[in-house]
Amino acid sequence: MSFEQKVVIVTGAGKGIGRTVAVSYAQQGANVVLVDKDAGELQETLSLIQQSGYPATSHVVDLRKPDEIVAFIEKVGADHGRIDILINNAGITAFISPYDLTVEEWDSVINTNLRATFLCSREAAKIMRKHGGGSIVNLASTRALMSEPNSESYAATKGGILALTHAMAVSFGPDRITVNAISPGWIETGDYESLREVDHLQHPSQRVGRPEDIARACLYLTDPANNFVTGTNLVVDGGMTRKMIYEE
Repeated sequence: MSFEQKVVIVTGAGKGIGRTVAVSYAQQGANVVLVDKDAGELQETLSLIQQSGYPATSHVVDLRKPDEIVAFIEKVGADHGRIDILINNAGITAFISPYDLTVEEWDSVINTNLRATFLCSREAAKIMRKHGGGSIVNLASTRALMSEPNSESYAATKGGILALTHAMAVSFGPDRITVNAISPGWIETGDYESLREVDHLQHPSQRVGRPEDIARACLYLTDPANNFVTGTNLVVDGGMTRKMIYEE
């Protein structure tokens, strides 16, 4: 894989999967641009990367606000001269009964997870196509195809991201921009050592996922050598969505 000097934007880079993805690209020699609405968490990721000797910059952005999205993408393009890779990772949840979910709560999830994915992609693609193309990866979820109760707003965004992914792959294809999705399953971003044996063994892979599993998937999908892969959804869930479960 060759990411030397590539300009890589990672949204939701303040913690969890986004932080690990950002660090992984930095370790591969990329110029990483970190985006998050939480300035404190964003600074932690930035310091982590810079202390390791890698280049990175950061932008505090509220992805619910279209004007902020346009402004930060334009600034990245102006500062770096190009954008090669965009990882749309930012997302929020609102696990609230559909009987109680307010319009404001619904809109906040939709605008952060789905609308922002489209707007970030569109604005980045405008710059990518001027420099020979690029790669976009959208973080969806296995919850796009299966659910727990009270997850309507989140599930709607993740299902929308899957549809948006293949639509943009077709629209941006002539500009040599690949667009793919990753659907993580259970990715433990907290205390991995506190997980129980039963948590691991319910997975065909015999373990719960780690953020590094998603980072490696991002690296694969954005490697220029893999530009024949576009419009796809890569499920990274330890096999859980392929496992039939019956009560005994």
